[in-house]
Amino acid sequence: MAKKKKKTEEVVKRDLWKEVKEGFRKYFADFGTAVNKGDWGTRASLIVMGAGFMARKQYAKGILITLVQIMYFIVFAIYSLPYLAKFGTLGTVKMEQTFDPITMQQTTNNYDNSFLILIHSMISIFLLVVFVMYYIHNMKAAYQLEKDAWIGKHVNNILEDIADMVGKKFYITLLTLPTIGIVLMNILPILVLIAIAFTNYDQNHMPPAALFTWVGFENFKALFSSGGMTITFGYAFGKVLSWTLVWAVLATFTNFIGGIVLAVIINSKGVKFPKMWRSLFVIAIAVPQFVTLILVRNFFRDDGIVNTLFANAGITDFFKSIGLLGANMQYIPFLTSKGWAKVMIVLINIWVGIPYQMLIATGVLMNAPQDQLESARIDGASRSQIFWKITIPYILVVQGPALITDFVRNINNFNVIYLLTQDVYTTTDQMLANSNAKEVDLLVTWLFRLTNEYYNYKMASVIGIIVFIICVIFTLVSYSKLMAGGREEDYQI
Repeated sequence: MAKKKKKTEEVVKRDLWKEVKEGFRKYFADFGTAVNKGDWGTRASLIVMGAGFMARKQYAKGILITLVQIMYFIVFAIYSLPYLAKFGTLGTVKMEQTFDPITMQQTTNNYDNSFLILIHSMISIFLLVVFVMYYIHNMKAAYQLEKDAWIGKHVNNILEDIADMVGKKFYITLLTLPTIGIVLMNILPILVLIAIAFTNYDQNHMPPAALFTWVGFENFKALFSSGGMTITFGYAFGKVLSWTLVWAVLATFTNFIGGIVLAVIINSKGVKFPKMWRSLFVIAIAVPQFVTLILVRNFFRDDGIVNTLFANAGITDFFKSIGLLGANMQYIPFLTSKGWAKVMIVLINIWVGIPYQMLIATGVLMNAPQDQLESARIDGASRSQIFWKITIPYILVVQGPALITDFVRNINNFNVIYLLTQDVYTTTDQMLANSNAKEVDLLVTWLFRLTNEYYNYKMASVIGIIVFIICVIFTLVSYSKLMAGGREEDYQI
């Protein structure tokens, strides 16, 4: 049965990939068919995009499409072309200021700004790709209009098309603005981020005072090696990546398991006042996380209240006697020693995160399949068997996608790491310090430190790409494995 299911999954994946390839092939093949088999009106659309529509007496559409074409050519000539001409070098004219004795003022030359050239060039390339796609679509639409004219099929005029956009195709109208927002706020910044990773954009090449240029894969080589002129980025990347993955696993599963255990305990029949206990844990959610983390950081500082209480209670001396602290240590380095700091970060994250998981697990448990639970009790299953054989599989099916999301979120969990260690933890590893990293840094906090404190945008962009790749690979693999089990069918209503 398992072999048959695995074979079926492989067939589905192969068919999906085949459909994707067939879709791309058909998209361009239809364009070629329109060019080869279209009449003079359709082929004229290669030059004047609205010609195919005007040849079928769709004058309003034809004129509108032609105006769009003319507008793009104007934008390309006035806006895109000057930036694309400099895209290969990202500028060659440096900013220079000279003193004008006549006006008694500083004058600035007409200099190049590499960053603006990069951004506007990426926008121009994006607009070009969109225009080419629209050009291909328009050619296929003109050929389709020609075929419809052969069979006498009714073709909407522009007024009917507008009516459709607020009628049966209103979903397209609604999705247009969010799609534009996604392009401007997500896709274009990602493209710029990727482009910067192939430049030498850092504090020594900071526009507008200086120029930066393309360096190919040099930054990637620096991140994956540790010799020569690469300083120690290769060493730092290995350390930070390993801690990031360990942290993500610990943070995800301690909260997940702790939340389930807490929810099971609170919802047990023998527990009195479950609403009160649940409310006490919810209080932790009501307080903003950044406030909690900053307060906890101050509590556990070397000179914080916790160290004062521990010293007065003799706990610090006890730790010295059992070897957890050095003989000369007068405090417990909760957030200033590598080992202690990592343990404390995980423990504090448990305190911050378990209440969320407890509430989610409570909701899931309230909707658990009671018929299966009752059948198991009648068959003589113990409470532990019911928990591990029915409850946990059910929770994993329901919360599986959320668990994957939590893992990815913890890879990028900026708040917990940064707010607990900023201005408190100082690295003792000189090789890490040379790359502006710390032992407790995640990839995302290291990225933030490189940009916000050291203006090393090139390496930050490379790290951002690596984080993106890690998150995408983990999400795709884990989600496909999770859904491949087929257990969700056992709990469907």
